[in-house]
Amino acid sequence: MHARLDRAIGNPTAKAAIDMALWDILGQAAGMPVSGLLGGYADRMRVCHMVGFAPTAEMVAEAERIRDTYGITTFKVKVGRLPYTKDVAACRALRKALGPDVELYIDGNRGWTAPDSARALREMADLDLLFAEELCPADDVLGRRWLVAQSSVPFIADESATRAAEVTRELLGGSATAISIKTARTGFTASQRVLHECEGLGVPVVMGNQIDGQIGTLCTVAFGAAHRATTGHAGELSNFLDMSDDLLATPLTIENGTLRIREGAGLGIDVDPDKLARYRQDH
Repeated sequence: MHARLDRAIGNPTAKAAIDMALWDILGQAAGMPVSGLLGGYADRMRVCHMVGFAPTAEMVAEAERIRDTYGITTFKVKVGRLPYTKDVAACRALRKALGPDVELYIDGNRGWTAPDSARALREMADLDLLFAEELCPADDVLGRRWLVAQSSVPFIADESATRAAEVTRELLGGSATAISIKTARTGFTASQRVLHECEGLGVPVVMGNQIDGQIGTLCTVAFGAAHRATTGHAGELSNFLDMSDDLLATPLTIENGTLRIREGAGLGIDVDPDKLARYRQDH
C-alpha cells in the first residue's frame, strides 16, 4: 500500500489516516488491540497539556485549572511572540505558580530569530525546562545549528522533521537533538520508522499533537503507549478538551494525569452515527 501511496507527493494526513485505519482492521482481524500489535509496552500514557497565547494571568489560571481538574503535571508553553521577553515573563510566572515538580517545555513554532531564541533560553536557564521546540526557522540553517549547539536543553524538531529522511537531515545536520512524532502525519508505520531511527541514535522522542480530536488522540496514545521510548515523556494528548463536540460515542477521559488506551480489538474507535451524519462534509 505504501509503495503505491508514495508515488503521490504530499497529502501526509490522508495517507496517515489510511495507514491507521488498516492497522485498526488488522487488530480487529487478529482480535488484538493495535497498541499490542505495535509493541504493547504500557496501557496508558502521561498527558501533557498545551498552554496557548494569552495574557500571563490567563495562562497561569489555565494551567492551574488543568492541573487541578485532570492531574496533569506536564505543560507545553507556546512562545514565539515579540518581544521575546513577554514569553519569558509568562514562563517565569508559570514556574512560580506551578512549582518545581511540574514539567515545563516551550514551543516557538519558529516565531523567534536564532539570536532572540538564544537570549530567551539564557534568561530561562533557571526554570528547568524539559525541552525547547522549533524556536527559530529550520530554513535559517546556520542560525539554527548555532542555536542548537549552545542549547542547554534538548531541542525538538517538529514541523521541520515530518518524515524519516527529514529526521536524519535535522539530527545529523545539528539542527535538532530530539524529535516530535505525530501519528496524524506519519500514521503508525512511518512513525515506527522515525521512532526506531531515534532509538538507534539515542535521541529523545515525544508524542506530539496536530490539534487532534478524540479519534486522533486515541491513535496517538495507542502508538505512544506501545513503545518504551515514547512512554518516557508525557504525550500531547489533551487538545480535544478545547473542542465543543466529537465523533466518539464513548468520550475519552483523562484521570490522574494519564490517558488509557482502549481495550478490545483494533483501536477501540466507536463512532457515534448521529454525530458523524451531522459533521461529515462529503454530501
